[in-house]
Amino acid sequence: MIVVTGGAGFIGSVIIRYLNDAGEKDILVVDEKDITDRKINLSNKIYTDYMDKDAFLDAVKRNRLKGIRSVIHMGACSSTTVTDKNYLDRNNFMYTRDLSIWCVNTGIHFLYASSAATYGDGSLGYSDSDSATPSFKPLNLYGQSKQDFDVWALKTGYLSKITGFKFFNVFGPNENHKADMRSVPNKAFKEIGETGKIRLFKSYHPDYTDGDQMRDFIYVKDAAEAVMFFFRNKNIAGLYNIGTGKARSWNDLAKALFAAMNLPVNIEYIDMPETLKPRYQYYTQAETEKLRNAGFSNAFTSLEESIKDYVGYMKEEKVL
Repeated sequence: MIVVTGGAGFIGSVIIRYLNDAGEKDILVVDEKDITDRKINLSNKIYTDYMDKDAFLDAVKRNRLKGIRSVIHMGACSSTTVTDKNYLDRNNFMYTRDLSIWCVNTGIHFLYASSAATYGDGSLGYSDSDSATPSFKPLNLYGQSKQDFDVWALKTGYLSKITGFKFFNVFGPNENHKADMRSVPNKAFKEIGETGKIRLFKSYHPDYTDGDQMRDFIYVKDAAEAVMFFFRNKNIAGLYNIGTGKARSWNDLAKALFAAMNLPVNIEYIDMPETLKPRYQYYTQAETEKLRNAGFSNAFTSLEESIKDYVGYMKEEKVL
């Protein structure tokens, strides 16, 4: 059996789609008890059972689960605005730590989601090397909870036995439930449909004009393909950036959306909230050399083609 935590969520449910397409049907989905807001993400998936995340961790601690060969741990609180550090410590750091210890001790292949939020403002670069990992300073408590686990896994030697993914700006089908944490393409699709325009933040950095702040946008299908590569190659461990390695601007993204919706480009630049200015990232771009050296050779879908494909899902209100 394969366990996918956060399996009703965004990336987790897409991974289940890819597992199903690869012939994997014996899957235990782990997520919150109430998944009313994202139950649709599992509507077209094949899986054996579903378990509440707290009940699952209790079963792990009591060693009641047998016959599991892989755990793909995508479950976490991913909100960058949560201010309850104790909750994030329990839900993100300690949960992942306890699960990884159990998997290593019982010979179960363990893969988990870290985040590019660990890189903070980017001033220390975007290297996924072991030597660089302890130095990063996240800008929010969510990123810190992911950084705390990465550093713990590195210092204890667990990182040589498990595989982690630093996801950059992932967008695509199955994210409607994420509320304010939905991607900009998801939010903007509705905004453009209602108003005919998209609003982007003004720039307050001399090196970037309005809307030309840059991100490493990666389509969720490409992110899932990367995870599947490591799922199939159980001998490859370590921490890996999951990004395209090519930063694109918000203006590029907006133009791709208008083109996919067959509408004229109409961008309004708005003031950035004062609370966001000190911790805003003007540029992110994954270093992908380590990922490529591991053997992942897939080409990443261009921003324009990704947006075009995603708009098709949003227009038809369907999940992947």
